[in-house]
Amino acid sequence: MINSRKIEDLHPIVADMCRSFLERCKEVGIDVIITSTYRDLESQQALYNQGRTTPGRKVTNAKPGQSFHNFKVAFDFVPIINGKAQWNDLKLFKKCGDIAKSIGLEWAGDWVTFKEYAHCQYTANLSLKDFQNGKTIS
Repeated sequence: MINSRKIEDLHPIVADMCRSFLERCKEVGIDVIITSTYRDLESQQALYNQGRTTPGRKVTNAKPGQSFHNFKVAFDFVPIINGKAQWNDLKLFKKCGDIAKSIGLEWAGDWVTFKEYAHCQYTANLSLKDFQNGKTIS
């Protein structure tokens, strides 16, 4: 099972954007850690099961092959203050989201349904179907 936190597991373009995101956050005094990058299908299934067939709250609506994480073009993050993850600080997530958008990333905090404040992705306007059919960003 692969549920990576390594930036280098992302597509090279997205990895560079992720590094820029971290740098820009740091420049404005926000420490951020990356919590998830590439996920294989088995890891995606385990996350999808959470809150459905296994204990915990639902964290994704994406089945295996339906997450941009499965195609190495998405990452999750959390801001840190005094060494502690700030999962519930919406204002801080919004600041990070603004930074992400300023470098060309899509921030899932703007999504209308199932907002994911900790999620960013770059798809170069390719759809999930495009990725499922073997296309990739370039």
